[in-house]
Amino acid sequence: MSKRDYYEVLGVSKNAGDDEMKKAYRKLAMKCHPDRNPGDKAAEESFKEANEAYEVLTDANKRAVYDKYGHEGMQRGGGSDFGGGFADIFGDVFSDIFGGGGGGGRGGPRRGADLRYRIELSLEQAVFGTTETIRIPTVRDCEPCKGNGTADGKPAPTCSTCRGAGQVRVQQGFFVLQQSCPACRGRGTVVTDSCKSCRGAGKIRSEKTLEVKVPAGVDTGDRIRLSGEGEPGERNAPAGDLYVQVEVKPHEIFDRDNNDLHCQVPVGFVVAALGGDMDVPTLNGKAKLTVPEGTQSGKVFRLRGLGVRPVRGGPQGDLLCAVVVETPVHLTRKQKDLLKEFGDTVDKGGEKHSPAASSWLSKAKQFFETHIKPS
Repeated sequence: MSKRDYYEVLGVSKNAGDDEMKKAYRKLAMKCHPDRNPGDKAAEESFKEANEAYEVLTDANKRAVYDKYGHEGMQRGGGSDFGGGFADIFGDVFSDIFGGGGGGGRGGPRRGADLRYRIELSLEQAVFGTTETIRIPTVRDCEPCKGNGTADGKPAPTCSTCRGAGQVRVQQGFFVLQQSCPACRGRGTVVTDSCKSCRGAGKIRSEKTLEVKVPAGVDTGDRIRLSGEGEPGERNAPAGDLYVQVEVKPHEIFDRDNNDLHCQVPVGFVVAALGGDMDVPTLNGKAKLTVPEGTQSGKVFRLRGLGVRPVRGGPQGDLLCAVVVETPVHLTRKQKDLLKEFGDTVDKGGEKHSPAASSWLSKAKQFFETHIKPS
């Protein structure tokens, strides 16, 4: 099955900016999050598809490759976190043609790859900030050989082919191409008697523990950069970075929209009709909501300053409470009789007590008279 276009997945145009893509991604993530769709495989796949599209389109390098070569470009290395891809290939060629590419730059040891880590937070953690401990895969020096890859732990001899550079130049007509040395595979040294622990690599796979300080106000789609915590570079080149991508789990009461919080507040029939005060939950405790007399279902009340304080500064958002008038259920005989008696008095008042219903009935009557012919 062919992959869908990443822009189509997020529902954005090809010239969409990061903010627009973040908003689209957040909406999809909340809709398709596994916590909201337990056991729904289609929703889970949509969630993964949205994550993949967002990761590519918010990375400038990956997006450039995708825009030019599509999914094929990503499969050929343009979307890899481990370097390479079209940019490096053409960069090496043209730097050599125009006199660049000496011992440093693209011809030198490659910087370590950037890593991605997805962290799930509760709404409270995202709003107030937190410190999370994570474990990520890493590469460290092999202890028995001290990172040299040799059986005796001593530094390996310098490669005679590239003289330790790790790179060789190949003449092809008018072009001079630079590539990894085939003799030492880019290491600059040749191991003849390999360490049994790492098999000559000098590195072993491991895990490391990091503490991630999550600032207050982050939201789904935000990324936290940990400089130098990615893969180690080749031959003492700089390490890559670790990007921690935030996913905020659905909340049982609140929905977040940028810096505002939304919630539904069930209101009893009597309170909606007569008015009254009631306590509503906020992320900081309780707040008093005054319900005016005659409040209708769907009415939204704004409690200013009870939303989210933006991670990059600015005014705090609001809490928007949407009233849902609850119709009484499981009534006793006496309660039903009282309601019927009450209903009769309301009906006699007509438009005075039920202006919306009276207006709708008037429009419905006019519609029937105009459009429906008697049989």
